[in-house]
Amino acid sequence: MNDSDEGAGGAAQSKRKDARRNKETLLDAAAAVFVTSGVEAPVRDIAAKAGVGLGTIYRHFPTRSDLVIAVYRHQVDACAEAGPALLESSPTPHAALGQWIDLFVDFLVTKHGLAAALQTDNAGFETLHAYFLDRLLPVCTQLLDAAAASGEIRSDLTAYQLMRGVGNLCIGADGDSRYDARRLVELLVAGLRQPN
Repeated sequence: MNDSDEGAGGAAQSKRKDARRNKETLLDAAAAVFVTSGVEAPVRDIAAKAGVGLGTIYRHFPTRSDLVIAVYRHQVDACAEAGPALLESSPTPHAALGQWIDLFVDFLVTKHGLAAALQTDNAGFETLHAYFLDRLLPVCTQLLDAAAASGEIRSDLTAYQLMRGVGNLCIGADGDSRYDARRLVELLVAGLRQPN
């Protein structure tokens, strides 16, 4: 291999990193716009938020459905990747679990119309729901197991039960200003603690 080959390889790798970063910027911008304006927000609003042209968005995501699915997967991945990092950086496993549940609530509460938009394609929705469970159940299980092993929480709750309970507490949270889903979720997580 000569020097020009090494330079070409480095340039290609740099382009891939830039492309990945640009795509993540688009997904973050789309998620932010979806939170404030719903999944039917104009693509030009997403482009403006991301600082790119419309063509860039359509090159990455030819249809709105492609964009919605990509945002959903991106958010699931971010939530899944946060679990182990929180377990490493938090003072206790219970604290890590609480912080992760906060991220999970953010994911659930801020998805105005996302689930409804995805349910129009039943097979696609089922695939994404399976992806959601495959990525997040193991992370929640790891956090619950660590907190139970440390003696901080009771051990008779499964990750599915906890995630389902949190999800049910978040239903309709965006449509009723008198309802504070976050407060109820805090009480649920606090209620997991072992009695002293």
